[in-house]
Amino acid sequence: MPAAKVSDTKPGSFRQAAARLVEDFRSRRPLRAGSLVISVFGDAIAPRGGAIWLGSLINLLQPFGINQRLVRTSVFRLAKEGWFDSEQIGRRSFYSLTPKGRARFQAASRRIYSEPRHDWQGTWNLVLLSGVDAQHRDAVRKELVWSGFAPFSANVLAHPSADMRAVEERLDGLPGNDQLLIMRAEAMSNRQGYLRRLVHESWALADLSSRYGEFLQRFRPVYQTLRRRRSPDPELAFRVRTLLIHEYRKILLRDPFLPDDLLPERWDGVAAYQLCRNLYNEVALPTEEYLTAEMETADGPLPPAGPDFFRRFGGLITE
Repeated sequence: MPAAKVSDTKPGSFRQAAARLVEDFRSRRPLRAGSLVISVFGDAIAPRGGAIWLGSLINLLQPFGINQRLVRTSVFRLAKEGWFDSEQIGRRSFYSLTPKGRARFQAASRRIYSEPRHDWQGTWNLVLLSGVDAQHRDAVRKELVWSGFAPFSANVLAHPSADMRAVEERLDGLPGNDQLLIMRAEAMSNRQGYLRRLVHESWALADLSSRYGEFLQRFRPVYQTLRRRRSPDPELAFRVRTLLIHEYRKILLRDPFLPDDLLPERWDGVAAYQLCRNLYNEVALPTEEYLTAEMETADGPLPPAGPDFFRRFGGLITE
């Protein structure tokens, strides 16, 4: 006999779990339309060519409570900031990633979809800002903080295991970059207690841990519903995948990826990564079906996702 099919409407179903996620997002005030546009572009559109008809994007975001006006305003602002180029064909507007936008999404993707690093040799990367002209200092500091650095003093930022190649690429061409002094240091063994306290305060690890815990509470029930069915509805899969990455991205881009030696004993970051990886695997391919069927570019449907997409989270399960 064929296996009994789990109803999509009974309590605890995937449909209800997806609806709760969307309703929770829609209830927030203010709705961060621009942030959700970034999440959708980075997760779903960038790996498939990075261009889309604005009408398709409006249709994608409507179920999340983001109306047409908010989408148009958000995309227009992002285009002014250099993320997108626009093209008008007849009465339709099409948006595509600029080289700057694509580079930003690639840098974010390396952090979001890669396993957190744990090995550490005990050395620190220090960046001294005192030589940077005052008018450029805030912009340089902002880029370093985005890359995971934290201020140890007014003009000294530190990170124990930063990918310095990626950091230098991000700083390249920024005014004041040539006035930075980058050093490598090692803490003395008899200062480890103070160092651990400084780390916890500088990176606000208690708040970050709380955010990871909330993420686990929100998405574990969704994953549990998927373990009882074979394939989720493609449109619902898109909604879950979008909110999964949207919420994970907001936390992860605050996470400095500190080595285990510097983290609290109980740290939910690893569990959050594992849950995100597992749930993403369940909804990734059905979402791709939905995007292929519903999205348009100036040349027709979205092109297929490139190889990098299938390497996310250590390799997506495609069977």
